[in-house]
Amino acid sequence: MIRKSRLRYWLPLLPLIALLAFVYWLDLQVRQEGAAATNRHHDPDVMVDNFNATTLDDQGVPRLFMQARQLRHYPDNDSTELDMPHLTLRSTERPDVLMSAQRGEVSSKGDVVIMRDEVKVDRKASASLAALAMRSEYLRVLPNRDLADTDQAVTLFSEGNTVHAIGLEMDNNAHTLKLLSHVRSEHLANAK
Repeated sequence: MIRKSRLRYWLPLLPLIALLAFVYWLDLQVRQEGAAATNRHHDPDVMVDNFNATTLDDQGVPRLFMQARQLRHYPDNDSTELDMPHLTLRSTERPDVLMSAQRGEVSSKGDVVIMRDEVKVDRKASASLAALAMRSEYLRVLPNRDLADTDQAVTLFSEGNTVHAIGLEMDNNAHTLKLLSHVRSEHLANAK
């Protein structure tokens, strides 16, 4: 008799316990699907070999040339990677600036280009400016604004001068180079 009365008290709770068990199971399923979605592979959706692109200014004149041995776009984080990137910044008022590296990255909006490993920058000479060469392992380029900077070691070569520094800010519009720290210079008197 006591067993039957206890069972009678627990009987209304059985649907509630079954509902809680179902909600727990459903929560586990949703968490597993969410974990699977966040563990997507970093696989490219676009790969282009021998990539070439040209950007025009407001008057339709070619302003930026970008080349790479290979371009890869990744949809999971909207990143673009480049192998052996080459950039040429062209202007009618200034000498061309040529940049190259072993690896590169382009921001999702295309307004920032990161150059990595064996970065080389060469500015051609003009009537008022001497040729300039720069070497570093990292360079951030803002091509639309003609700016570039690095916080790493940099070496500059120009007309018999060699300058070593840590950090650089380059403004091609203003024709300025700002060396940030640890600046050392070597000058060869008879070099041209």
